[in-house]
Amino acid sequence: MDFIYVALGGALGSIARYAISLIPFKGSFPLMTLITNILGAVLIGFTVGLLTDKGDSEKNALLFWKTGVCGGFTTFSTFSLEAVTLFEKGSVFLGILYVLLSVVFCLLGILLGKRLALLF
Repeated sequence: MDFIYVALGGALGSIARYAISLIPFKGSFPLMTLITNILGAVLIGFTVGLLTDKGDSEKNALLFWKTGVCGGFTTFSTFSLEAVTLFEKGSVFLGILYVLLSVVFCLLGILLGKRLALLF
């Protein structure tokens, strides 16, 4: 049953992300993606703040909203939550390391993926 909550939320999140991408914007800056990532971060922060530590009764709501909707909308929200959690726990070094490694290696991953695609 857990998969159903995640799947339904994921579908909703993906539809919302696609809908935002249809908003016309002219320019080279990826404004709609930035807005999507910020909205996703706000939504996952709100969801966790509202539902965490409420007991097992909120498990399905967390699966739907946090894993499903936010995961379908943007995984950047999950990255942001994990980074903030490290900082809140006092793991400043690990938080900074996580942010830097995530950004640098994901950018490098994009470049690597593009290069690999040229082989096919």
